[in-house]
Amino acid sequence: MPCFEQVKQGLESAGQAHVLQFWPELCEEERDVFLEELAQLDLKGLKDHCEGAAKAAASPPDSLDHHIEPIPPEFIGSVKKSGRDSLEEWERRGKIHIWCTSNALRHGGGANVQTLPSVLFRYIMTSEFTLAPTETFFKENNYFGLEPTNIVMFEQRMIPAVTFDGKVILKDKGKIAMAPDGNGGLYQALVDNKVLEDMKKRGVKYLHVYCVDNILVKMADPVFIGFCVSKGADCGAKVVEKAYPTEPVGVVCRVRGVSQVVEYSEVQPQTAELQGPGGELVYSAGNICNHFFTRSFLQDVAEKYKDQLKQHVALKKVPFVDAHGVQVKPSKSNGIKMEKFVFDVFEFSRNFVAFEVVREDEFSPLKNADGSATDNPTTARNSLLAQHCRWVTSAGATLLDKYGNPLPLPSVSADDSPPAQCEISPLVSYFGEGLEQLLKGRTIHTPFVLDEKQTKKLQAQ
Repeated sequence: MPCFEQVKQGLESAGQAHVLQFWPELCEEERDVFLEELAQLDLKGLKDHCEGAAKAAASPPDSLDHHIEPIPPEFIGSVKKSGRDSLEEWERRGKIHIWCTSNALRHGGGANVQTLPSVLFRYIMTSEFTLAPTETFFKENNYFGLEPTNIVMFEQRMIPAVTFDGKVILKDKGKIAMAPDGNGGLYQALVDNKVLEDMKKRGVKYLHVYCVDNILVKMADPVFIGFCVSKGADCGAKVVEKAYPTEPVGVVCRVRGVSQVVEYSEVQPQTAELQGPGGELVYSAGNICNHFFTRSFLQDVAEKYKDQLKQHVALKKVPFVDAHGVQVKPSKSNGIKMEKFVFDVFEFSRNFVAFEVVREDEFSPLKNADGSATDNPTTARNSLLAQHCRWVTSAGATLLDKYGNPLPLPSVSADDSPPAQCEISPLVSYFGEGLEQLLKGRTIHTPFVLDEKQTKKLQAQ
């Protein structure tokens, strides 16, 4: 059991003695649990954390207008702008590297090779709050047909939420308000949980990482992987063209010659609106938190750079207990959560590249609840259905509504009517490939689901 006096002294030295204000009111069991939690805090670094959070929240972001430049064209690939030969070559290279990994898997673990995405290792980082529910969800769904031993789940660190004047927030009389340390906590978590050792043991050389709930994410994309490997990149980012100059997304660019993501709040509108000779936005590479890393680069970050990552301020509504021990749910932001971002390692890359993809094919994030204007469950679902409708029509089939009338190709606008109910199982097609031999020349009545059973039925006709 941790020593109470040592913990108390540590809190006092950090200027956080108020954390123990309700200690006399706790029962013995509550005290033991709370003391265990407090002992796990970095008490020596707590003072710097709290003071730094308060200072960062009070400081407006610096303007970077005079220090930024776009990524040079030779370090950018594009689905839309590249020729068919280049795309096919990147895909070929990517598949070679993916299948090399899958062969290591087969020889090491004896697993059956199924569809392309099923042969890979999954590393899933969760917070303290989501690890158990995530493990349960996978078990209840039979790991979605994947080999359980090839799925590694691990936790990121939690850090205290802080008030605007630098005081740790008490969530309850015997519990501190803690928050995950951001998706940039990945690099510390790789060390804490010995994940890099696991990757090395399994022969993993390349990783595709994404950090935003995105229903259209194309995991283990062989084109993206092949492009990055062909360029000799140790770090890469998928980007989408910004929808409009002031769209609130970060931009992948260079600052003082170093690759990084610049937040929209860090540039003035006139810089965001700059156009090139063809009328295109100069700073158009919207960041979607979708990245390529070599394992050796991650090893370098873990050993040399993870402690140099910037801390970012997130203002949040943090439930707390007031001075009288009464639970309060604030109606406006009252706390600071400090976060690290996964893409802040770009600056440590020796060879960084960007790869532009089509937004309607690969990016439909889930950030808000239904009822909000964008990025909610309904818009995400509609994006997936619209994509599958495009796959079917591209394969040469005609979609019909319930009355037998031909349906137009769905628009990608989230404001339009929902697309036809048309869904393709990922066990049938990874990204629309292989559908022509099944569907060309057919008329398809919606709603329509193409799963393995339906596939066999069509093949028999």
